[in-house]
Amino acid sequence: MDIFVDSAGPLLAALGTTVVMAVVAGIGSLIVGTLIAAARISPIPVLRGAAFAYVQFFVNVPLLVLLILAVFALPDAGILMPLAPTTVVVLTLYEAAYVAEAIRSGVNTVGNGQIEASRALGFTLGQTLSLVVLPQSLRAAVQPIGNVMIALTMNTALAAAVGVVELTSAANKLNLVEAQPILIFTAAGLVYMLLALIIGLSAGRIERKVAIVR
Repeated sequence: MDIFVDSAGPLLAALGTTVVMAVVAGIGSLIVGTLIAAARISPIPVLRGAAFAYVQFFVNVPLLVLLILAVFALPDAGILMPLAPTTVVVLTLYEAAYVAEAIRSGVNTVGNGQIEASRALGFTLGQTLSLVVLPQSLRAAVQPIGNVMIALTMNTALAAAVGVVELTSAANKLNLVEAQPILIFTAAGLVYMLLALIIGLSAGRIERKVAIVR
């Protein structure tokens, strides 16, 4: 255990980077994913097509490929960003596709009668989506979104492949010095498991609080 005590500073800093990336990308993916979900269920063909293309692209292209392209291709295009923010942007756009699909699945819980009633009351499309459809869809999709957030947290480990010093990268550097891969990576895995457990329990608690009583 001395190896963890001696390296506590760098490990805690790397864990902080992991948590910050997960939180920022999580919030961003919720915002972008909600907008994509709204576009996917809109009656406007152009919006539906663009949202469908967005989801299909990010669902079918590996995250690691996107990270490598962003880190090495964007500078060639004249877009210079630090590694960590670049990774957060890619994570946000990638996970937003999964958030959008989770929210879209929640749309099925909204009765057609409520949508028709909102139209009868003179609601515009935007008002129907923002006041009737999306709020209920989000409440119904809490657990699926929680699962997406867990996957996002696990996916932050891929940031190590492009040079971001997060938990996996710090564990690998420590292993290069101490040569104890089983101990070090088991400990790192337990930390990721703890983070996933926290997210899962939080999602379950939120789901119970916002559950729609029918």
